Amino acid sequence: MSTANASLEKNAPLALVTGASGGIGLEFARQLAAAGHDLVLVARSEAKLRALADELESSHSIRARVVAMDLGKPHAASELAAELDALGLAVDVLINNAGFGLFGEFVDTELDEELAMIQLNIVALTELSKHLVRAMKARGRGQVLNVASTAAFQPGPLMAVYYATKAYVLSFSEALAAELEGSGVSVTALCPGPTTSGFQAAAQLEGSKLIKGKMAGAAEVATHGMRALARGKAVAIPGAQNWMIAQTSRLLPRKTVTRLVKRVQAPV
Repeated sequence: MSTANASLEKNAPLALVTGASGGIGLEFARQLAAAGHDLVLVARSEAKLRALADELESSHSIRARVVAMDLGKPHAASELAAELDALGLAVDVLINNAGFGLFGEFVDTELDEELAMIQLNIVALTELSKHLVRAMKARGRGQVLNVASTAAFQPGPLMAVYYATKAYVLSFSEALAAELEGSGVSVTALCPGPTTSGFQAAAQLEGSKLIKGKMAGAAEVATHGMRALARGKAVAIPGAQNWMIAQTSRLLPRKTVTRLVKRVQAPV
């Protein structure tokens, strides 16, 4: 772990952002820095993280530590938490943003990719939360935001494993929020719809009808998440249309919803 400006010393709240090198995670990092938070920026790309750390330290006079790490590897999240402990760093805000998807029929997609997705989207998020939320509860304060998706509200044919991972994130976040009520620690599940970022290309989604319409910007989604975090809101769904989709998914018969999702996600 390194920092772009080790001489900077001040008692600022500390936020940890996973998947901070691009998309929603990068925008969270920018908005947290603007609000005066020191940062721990975590992603695989060290060069992108260092460029972001330099930008934020210069613009906002905060300290930004860079951790080039693949949280998709087993026990990486525990190793990160141990490193933070060794440095005496107490995380006040945890943004579990790292994750990826994969488009295609389950019988045709690669098992190794889906197991890696489960490891990152579910296991690493749970592992990091276990370590950091315990410390937050002991201090009597802290905020956690887990990036889920509108995918969390229904089964997702053609992205079966991805949708299932986000359903876990939503369920886990809501349950943890209830457990921690009154403790001084809040948990928010952010459930955006399709968002302009590198997610679509990485998930091989370019041919799907799902992303042919207008998509929200990553900064817009992060702003919605920051507001929900400030209010301690358990579930945040950016955009009226996305909110309606989530509610409709809960009201319609499950089989009907599943068929609709398959139709929407089918290749053009």
